[in-house]
Amino acid sequence: MFSTHVKAVRDLRNNYPEVASLIKNRDHVIITNNGKSEAVLISYEEFAKYEDFLHIRYVKEKLAEAELVADNPDEWLSIDELFKEWDSWDAVKL
Repeated sequence: MFSTHVKAVRDLRNNYPEVASLIKNRDHVIITNNGKSEAVLISYEEFAKYEDFLHIRYVKEKLAEAELVADNPDEWLSIDELFKEWDSWDAVKL
């Protein structure tokens, strides 16, 4: 399990090895400036897991939206409308 540590920004500047060691131990470090929280440092591995979580949540939300639309055929595009919309995408530089 992880722990949360609070460090002043000067500790990050002046004692980075200690802060890095906390992060490597999967702890979270809250960085403060003048007593106010400004940032949270986590390991890259924890960040990657968080990004994966957000991506999965986003996909699930979009699938739920698609299921709602699929249940209501009145919201479907006709083939002509679909191709017209695709043609307009060509105008947009991706």
